[in-house]
Amino acid sequence: MGISITIENVDEATAKWIDEEAERRGISVEALTLQLIHKGISVEHKSLQLQTYHDLDFLAGTWDGEQATEFLNAIADFEQADGKPQIGL
Repeated sequence: MGISITIENVDEATAKWIDEEAERRGISVEALTLQLIHKGISVEHKSLQLQTYHDLDFLAGTWDGEQATEFLNAIADFEQADGKPQIGL
């Protein structure tokens, strides 16, 4: 069983909408509120996953071939599990 949550100071229009929507769906106010919380969490989670950052864009394409090879050689050990290569370089 989960925890109980009390939401205080819900404005009248929101409370009315929740009551009407719960009745329209044929579910309790508690069930509707829980569905709305889950939906909000899901939307927020997807938003965070899809967010693109550009703070390191200035670094893209700044290495020459020799620098790239040197870097790949330096991190080659990170591409192994149990001493076996996981991806080919």
